[in-house]
Amino acid sequence: MILRTEKLTKVFEVGLLARKVTAVDALDLEVAPGEIFGFVGPNGAGKTTTIKMLMGLIYPTSGRASIFDDPIPSRRAKARIGYLPEHPAYYEFLTGREALHFFAKLSDVPGAERERRCDELLELVGLSAAADRQIRKYSKGMQQRLGIAQALVGDPALVVLDEPMSGLDPVGRKDVRDLILELKRRGKTVFFSTHILPDVESLCDRVGVILRGKLRDVGRIDELLSGNVRAVELTAAVPAAAREALSHGKLLRADGDRLTVVFDDALAADAAVGAVVRAGGKVIALTPHRDTLEDFFVRRLTEVHGAEAEPAAAAGGA
Repeated sequence: MILRTEKLTKVFEVGLLARKVTAVDALDLEVAPGEIFGFVGPNGAGKTTTIKMLMGLIYPTSGRASIFDDPIPSRRAKARIGYLPEHPAYYEFLTGREALHFFAKLSDVPGAERERRCDELLELVGLSAAADRQIRKYSKGMQQRLGIAQALVGDPALVVLDEPMSGLDPVGRKDVRDLILELKRRGKTVFFSTHILPDVESLCDRVGVILRGKLRDVGRIDELLSGNVRAVELTAAVPAAAREALSHGKLLRADGDRLTVVFDDALAADAAVGAVVRAGGKVIALTPHRDTLEDFFVRRLTEVHGAEAEPAAAAGGA
């Protein structure tokens, strides 16, 4: 695994009474080389705190993390990570090219290599035409693309992006999504946090769901959503003798004997298909409608809130 955490925990002391708040609770996580891993959760779930521990910006209360078995935050581990923070800050009087050269120098890119690599990255992120424009004149999307370029300037094995689509318009989000897919094509491993779930579904090989500081689910999206069929849509040429079996569903469209019906119950859909076939009709399409990642996420969030509310209610009753 390129990235591994073991019981990674961060506890903050808050307020004058130093009340202990667990932001990240015993996080066990693995990310494989070459994959795009989405780290999702609502605001305050622990995403940014986790990433700051991985970057060595804050230290864990307990547990550990490593990249290729090098402990984080060792110098050797940091040299293999590229990082885009949620709110990148730049010297805005610099041009994009000047800023990228500055970041390349900080990353110990050799002088002879620096010019070529910066030009290549500006081309990759679509900023070649604006490379000599001051950053203060860049849009939010352009600043995000420059941030991705700086994260890549040291040629890292792992690229960590904290909320890279936050605050972007649809065009800017598409640009960043395309960049992430291009990084995968170039053999990079991408770990990014977000609460924009459609982006995760379109990009990620695997996803981890963090709620209230705990990793609740992790796996491929199709695995997480498997079995969550909420409706079945049947389109068929239906003889009159089979129409009774379709009455248990909701009629969406009718064109002569061709009907499209949605069933909330998979067993009712199976019975309707059997009735159509036995009556000499023709099944044209049978489409299961599965939960989206957003449906799954909202259900898990509700379950977690409900489970944590029950002990509190019991204690209050006692």
